[in-house]
Amino acid sequence: MSSPFESVRYLPLLYDPKDSQNSALNLILTLRPEWRESKSTVEFVHFTDGITNTLLKAINRLPDLSEAEIDRDAVLLRAYGKGTDVLIDREKESLSHCLLARHNLAPPLFARFDNGLLYKYIPGSVCAPSDLRRAEVWRGVARRLGEWHARLPISSISSTVDDVSSRIATSPMHTKSSLASSESASEANSTTTASTSTSSKRASSTYSSLTQPPGTPTPNLWSVMHKWIRALPQGTTAERARHDLLARELAYLVSRLGASHAPYVFAHCDLLSGNVIIAPSPPSASASRRSSRSQSSSSLSHEGGEGGEDGGGVANVAFIDYEYTTAAPAAFDLANHFAEWGGFECDYAALPTRGTRRAFLREYLASYALHHASAKHEGEGDGEEELDRLCEEVDEWRGVPGFYWGIWAAIQAGISQIEFDYRGYGEVRLGEYWGWKRAGEGGKGERGEREARWGME
Repeated sequence: MSSPFESVRYLPLLYDPKDSQNSALNLILTLRPEWRESKSTVEFVHFTDGITNTLLKAINRLPDLSEAEIDRDAVLLRAYGKGTDVLIDREKESLSHCLLARHNLAPPLFARFDNGLLYKYIPGSVCAPSDLRRAEVWRGVARRLGEWHARLPISSISSTVDDVSSRIATSPMHTKSSLASSESASEANSTTTASTSTSSKRASSTYSSLTQPPGTPTPNLWSVMHKWIRALPQGTTAERARHDLLARELAYLVSRLGASHAPYVFAHCDLLSGNVIIAPSPPSASASRRSSRSQSSSSLSHEGGEGGEDGGGVANVAFIDYEYTTAAPAAFDLANHFAEWGGFECDYAALPTRGTRRAFLREYLASYALHHASAKHEGEGDGEEELDRLCEEVDEWRGVPGFYWGIWAAIQAGISQIEFDYRGYGEVRLGEYWGWKRAGEGGKGERGEREARWGME
């Protein structure tokens, strides 16, 4: 029996950024041979929101078709950035896309090719960071993310999972041997040196000595970060020192958060503004029913801050780009999204205050309860205690996204052909991690603007 990945149509073709028009057209006409007779009307729209991949929208502007009809038949072509296989498991990405499509949470995946995917276009508006701060949008995001975490089984992308909804109270870490198979491909692409420094060996030993608890999903957020650190260049003394420092910090994170009670979920892990699409039409009757039930349990106006100021409207949103999906604590996915309110510019003044985060998480929990098969019926249980606990978990995990994307940016700085200051961005994101760590150690040193904003009511 073939896996979902193998069942996706494969086109033995490449997208070439140096010959974008012709290579993209060849891919689209192979997928849609019926467009060959009208290929003069095939056009490509280049999206520029991302900083990793190339994204093109292929349309066939046939006469007498409305824009809506043209969009209904449109195809998205996403070509992977150069060298990004060291960061991303492309087979797992396709598995995630297939699973999401089966749950009507992603567009149909038409085909995969040698360096990308072809899938159905979702009509709608791509969010900007400022959109995430609009109450009707963040309510929609909270509800959709609650649905993701409640409905999607992480067993489809990870193994050794006992209970997706349970709170795992043991350290979600991997031994070095358990990571070997998942890291073999990335290690071939990693920049390494013939010899390893003594401190590198110590850091690796510290990490690999941590045991794999029963029931922990594999791979997960921790194994991804470990793989990325191993992929960092170590050709110079400065690079080796950087590698060793980050390896030690990962071990610190494991010791501090590894035994967290935060539940493991099917996490998006990249919920920035450009991956949130606002639908152009009102929600379906089904979605409206979901919203009304969730809204009945979510009176937001009392939360203070920015919450509830627009009368309670809710945008119908969808999430795109699933290349970083993995098993991770829900608190990480939530903290990571809050960090994205500041955009690539890391505008900390735009981050949600404590009151807005609480309002968001109230919506999230109501949606999670609505969609999860084993969740309590509305009105039962200790809703406020659960909300308090989730707020505390997200607070505790707020520094991890900076560490995660700081490592990612250090790798991208050496492989990406996209014009973006990855190195500078990575230093800013790691600075968020250092500020969080100092705050957790009793406030020694300067915490920074981000920590000050996070603590605002």
